Amino acid sequence: MKDVFATQESEVRSYSRTWPATFDRALGSWLYDESGNAYLDFFAGAGALNYGHNNPLLKRKLIEYIERDGIHHGLDQATVARGEFLRTIDEKLFRPRGLNYKVQFPGPTGTNSVEAALKLARKITGRESIISFTNAFHGMTLGSLSVTGNSMKRGGAGIPLVHATPMPYDNYFDGQVDDFLYFESLLRDSGSGLNAPAAVIVETLQGEGGINDTRAEWLRGLSELCRRHGILLIVDDVQMGCGRTGPFFSFEHAGIEPDIVCLSKSIGGYGSPLALTLIKPEHDVWEPGEHNGTFRGNNPALVTATEALRQYWSDDELERATLAKGERVGEALLELCADHPGLLSKGRGLARGLGFAEPEMAGKVSKAAFDRGMILETSGPSDEVVKVMPPLTITEDELERGIRIIRDSVRSVLA
Repeated sequence: MKDVFATQESEVRSYSRTWPATFDRALGSWLYDESGNAYLDFFAGAGALNYGHNNPLLKRKLIEYIERDGIHHGLDQATVARGEFLRTIDEKLFRPRGLNYKVQFPGPTGTNSVEAALKLARKITGRESIISFTNAFHGMTLGSLSVTGNSMKRGGAGIPLVHATPMPYDNYFDGQVDDFLYFESLLRDSGSGLNAPAAVIVETLQGEGGINDTRAEWLRGLSELCRRHGILLIVDDVQMGCGRTGPFFSFEHAGIEPDIVCLSKSIGGYGSPLALTLIKPEHDVWEPGEHNGTFRGNNPALVTATEALRQYWSDDELERATLAKGERVGEALLELCADHPGLLSKGRGLARGLGFAEPEMAGKVSKAAFDRGMILETSGPSDEVVKVMPPLTITEDELERGIRIIRDSVRSVLA
């Protein structure tokens, strides 16, 4: 079976190289290869499986929908599934949080949500420039790549990536420079050469960039700066939304209200493709069909998305459990840091990371974990961070088992 991937599939594949197994089925927090070997999943589809693999609550609704011949493909036609989702997201997410957003269905990927946000910001303001941040990752299409920091990924574009300017992310200078000193100085100085920005796009916790978190006061400062200078604020919550940091939106702890929010990955609940661009009503200036896509509004994904909101966001039980589990992972990582000077514990909620001074060590830990039956990714500009992102629905016993594997893997590599 393995030979077909090497001979028939493009060299661009990556995860199949990281984890050399042919997976066949999955349930909850577990993956099983074709020989029946079990792997504890601390990757969760890069954040697309917050509710676990084949979640039975969501699967039941999906099967019922398919068996009754519910609309599968419908572009942006009005469907029962779409209407139920729109009513539910308003009831379960927006109104309880005092938020007011219109929902746009771009193509069903995170990068398409970002592309829509960038295009809309430029249309609203009449400006071209976008401000992004160091070590950001926003997607692999040209607009999203222009606001992404990783040089390898940017290099794949094959053309200059323009109309975007990076600024220092929170703590980029280790606290030696006041927050936004450089950014605000450029905005105020008529000789700075900075084009007036249409928007700022930010991840409140950078996943691919190395599990870099922001302080709540930094986010509030950024929001206030944008308001003072008439700049739209876009939060990319593609990976860190849908409860990954505890609250549904990763910006809730800061008490800010972005102008535009990008969602994908776990918004579909079941791992099926779906993306949203949330827009404050006063900014919804699209002309009909001005940003579209053949698979916008994937109806089966809307069915599971609606059920996920009803099952997990009708109360704060999942949020509290995620925060508690995240604290447990954080404690375990700090213990490793105490035992092995030079390691760094990072993150928030169930988006955690363990940074290594020697970048190659993170990859070795990932391999050691795989050998022990765990899927564990790395991230950061040099892949120097072991990324800990299990499903939010993971059990306490599974979490402890995973912590033991991580501990054993780190110790074996650093022995």
